[in-house]
Amino acid sequence: MNTEISIAPEVTAQYPAYRATVVLAHGLRNGPSGPETVDYLADAVATAVKTLDGRKPGEHPQLAAWRRIYQSFGVKPSRFYCSAEALARRAQSGQVPSINELVDLYNAVSLRHLLPAGGEDAGALQGELVLRFATGDEPCDIPERPDGPTAPAIGEPVWADDAGVTCRRWNWRQGRRTALTDQTTDAFFLLDAADESSYEPLADATAELTDLLTRRPGATVTTRSFSNV
Repeated sequence: MNTEISIAPEVTAQYPAYRATVVLAHGLRNGPSGPETVDYLADAVATAVKTLDGRKPGEHPQLAAWRRIYQSFGVKPSRFYCSAEALARRAQSGQVPSINELVDLYNAVSLRHLLPAGGEDAGALQGELVLRFATGDEPCDIPERPDGPTAPAIGEPVWADDAGVTCRRWNWRQGRRTALTDQTTDAFFLLDAADESSYEPLADATAELTDLLTRRPGATVTTRSFSNV
């Protein structure tokens, strides 16, 4: 399993309050979610709706912080939402479908703690995965819309390996190449905190996801933290 994951110095310099946790899991089995995971996701949807208490997700301090970051690199936060805000908006409209066991688990953790969480197939990575600013010519399979361009804008924060971009706009949308599928056995999960408003939720979410994955038969789980402060 590829475990070479890093953050470029220029990103840490521009966003010194950012923190992240990587949860690495080996020996997984994925597939359609069972009743326990479906119920867990449904409970997380209800938790998010209760926490927001009728507010727009972007008004929550943790998600508002991501809106400010998106705006700082030239993106309209009312057009592109970080993954956690997009998920919370779907929760409020009752539209959070079950995808598969692993995706449902990290989506549930994201909703329960209102912070971005993503998961990717570590076996699909080619070389080191780095959070860096895009040069604009990276291979990428993540369109802005179904028929839109996939190339990231110059200076856009992206996660990328030697083969191209795996996630655009920091934590906006992941690509198909590294998606979690029924064939996934080794995976990594990224959890993001924009600033101090999310530091405690980040720790809680990391512990929760680690526990959920550790319970899976045959799984070996480790964590790694990135901190700039």
